[in-house]
Amino acid sequence: MVRDIIIAYHFGTSLLASAFFVAFTIPNLFRRLFGEGALSAAFIPVFIETRSKQGDKAAWEMAAKVVTLATAVLTAIAVIGVLLFSVGLRIPGVSEKWLTTFALSRVMFPYVLFICLAALSMAVLNSYKHFSTSAFAPCLLNLILIAAMLVVFPILGAEDPQSKVHVLAWAVLLAGVAQVAIQLPALKRFGCPFKFSSRWNDPRVKQMLLLMGPAALGMAVTQFNVLIDRMLALWIGGWAPAALFYSERMVYFPLGIIATAMATVLLPTFSTHAAEKNIEAIRETITHSLRHLIFIMVPAALGLLALAPFILRAIFEWGGSYNAESTFLSARALRFYAPGLVVFSAAKVFVPAFYAMQDMRTPVRVGIYTVLLNLTLNIIFILTLPTYWKHAGMAFSTVIAEAVGMTALGIVLTRRLKNLQWQGISRCFLRCLISALVMAAAAWSAAWIPLIWLSDLLPSKIVQVIAVGLAVLVGTVIYFGLTLLLKAPEIQEIKSAIRKR
Repeated sequence: MVRDIIIAYHFGTSLLASAFFVAFTIPNLFRRLFGEGALSAAFIPVFIETRSKQGDKAAWEMAAKVVTLATAVLTAIAVIGVLLFSVGLRIPGVSEKWLTTFALSRVMFPYVLFICLAALSMAVLNSYKHFSTSAFAPCLLNLILIAAMLVVFPILGAEDPQSKVHVLAWAVLLAGVAQVAIQLPALKRFGCPFKFSSRWNDPRVKQMLLLMGPAALGMAVTQFNVLIDRMLALWIGGWAPAALFYSERMVYFPLGIIATAMATVLLPTFSTHAAEKNIEAIRETITHSLRHLIFIMVPAALGLLALAPFILRAIFEWGGSYNAESTFLSARALRFYAPGLVVFSAAKVFVPAFYAMQDMRTPVRVGIYTVLLNLTLNIIFILTLPTYWKHAGMAFSTVIAEAVGMTALGIVLTRRLKNLQWQGISRCFLRCLISALVMAAAAWSAAWIPLIWLSDLLPSKIVQVIAVGLAVLVGTVIYFGLTLLLKAPEIQEIKSAIRKR
């Protein structure tokens, strides 16, 4: 969040900000595809299965072969990418926004190699149920970017935004190296031999590649769609990708803290249950995970929808490049993104369940249809909506498509596992929705009190922060009070989990 605040201060919703976000999406595409996406999803079940049946030594031998193969492939991809972006910079007649995007992409693209190796290291550590080191590793990206902006930007001065955005791009590359390095001591502690092995003719590696193939296809379609979305947004206007980015950050804040963290733990947990053929444990884990996510994400979604402009103004408006117009554009997109919190969270439960059962094909098939629906809706909204509503339409199309996809995955899981407790999940959703609707109305009303009564007494930023703080406090008290009144079991379950650590 601090990273994004400083980026917003320096670049706002300018073309440079949009070019940076689009350029950073490209290596992230490969990170999600080869790193924490298909590669990790295929690697963890096979690695755990090898450890349980053949021991740690055999598992590490398999891991060495996978790391060697991944390094070779990713190095080739990085070199080809840098060459292609270099050629793109020399094409005559290319507009400034694409030249800037190509120049930043050329710097950041080798990040692909390091971030995918970092994600593979994370997968190994997670399979040993060690999460702290790999969970902290991505924070290094933020810390290094923050350091670059606080230390280097003042040296460059206020009149050189082009140089500043290139410094940010080089900082991303340095962060990739750091994310690999920080995990090496933990890997050594668990017995990693740190050796390469080119003997890839291994049935376990073949099994992993067979699992990875369909997942990679599905991830590729999804991630290329994300990239196309960014480029379509850039086509709408130089401000649109940046406005979408800041609104997405508000959605990813609760999603990253809760849902993504849960998904990280769920994949090895589901994989262990699947290896033991314990279907009842998988069923119970899905039910509990969905109820707990609903308990948190429903109020988070309605809170963001009600308080979008208040939150964005308090967080990002500090007198720099991010101004009232930036808040207006970002808030409009956020209100269309916010309902998606619930379905985005469901994906963090459903998809790991399929991957743990070594079924990559079902999420792929559903993912392809979801992507096509999203792309179709994007094009419809871009062609039909007014200019400053087009990016909001793109946000809403993402939510609609994801909701359709998660409904399909839920139906397939129910048929396969039987007896998923949908009645209990539905009751949980209804309780949370009623409580959150009252909460959102009260929070929105509370946010206006400081703005009306304190605006002439205190600096505007302090008033904005007080307004959001009061709204959150009032909303929290009302939500938890109502859920206690409605006897929601999730409160006691979460408290028990925290006590047991």
